[in-house]
Amino acid sequence: MEVLSSTYSDTHREIVEGCKKNNRQAQQQLYKLYAKAMYNIAMRILNNTGEAEDVLQEAFFEAYKKIGSFKAESSIGAWLKKIVINRSINQLKKRKVVWLSVDNSPDMREDLSQKENEEATQWQVEKVHKGIQLLPDGFRTVLSLYLLEGYDHKEIAEICGISESTSKTQYNRAKKKLLEIIKNI
Repeated sequence: MEVLSSTYSDTHREIVEGCKKNNRQAQQQLYKLYAKAMYNIAMRILNNTGEAEDVLQEAFFEAYKKIGSFKAESSIGAWLKKIVINRSINQLKKRKVVWLSVDNSPDMREDLSQKENEEATQWQVEKVHKGIQLLPDGFRTVLSLYLLEGYDHKEIAEICGISESTSKTQYNRAKKKLLEIIKNI
């Protein structure tokens, strides 16, 4: 197993170094390695094929342009993921997504005080996927960043330009809305 991980990181290191030298073949290799995963991230946030494709292309263009600033403190995949998420969030902002600010709302206290109900309910993957697609942009974005991308609410707040409590509220409401949607699918 050691040999595989060493070879894996050496290969990625070589690709990154090639990209830093503006080597088109290295850029193609990087794209082939990460395009599908990065597209899926953009699609989960944007829920629009055309926008996700545009974000993907713009993100790789930005990555090639800024590859010199990549310091290998994280993996190249994590670095690309951050670019894709930021571009996706910017695209959402262009749509003028309405973030529900509920800092003083009575039901926010209820939402935040309730323990997360994480029952081990088995849902069909297709229903959950379809339900996520039907969520409003703000809900879908926070839910995707929290559950699928592993960001915490503080990070989501920074990425989206919202308060941490708004992120938590969006997440709680997104879960409730998703449950309603799934029941009706």
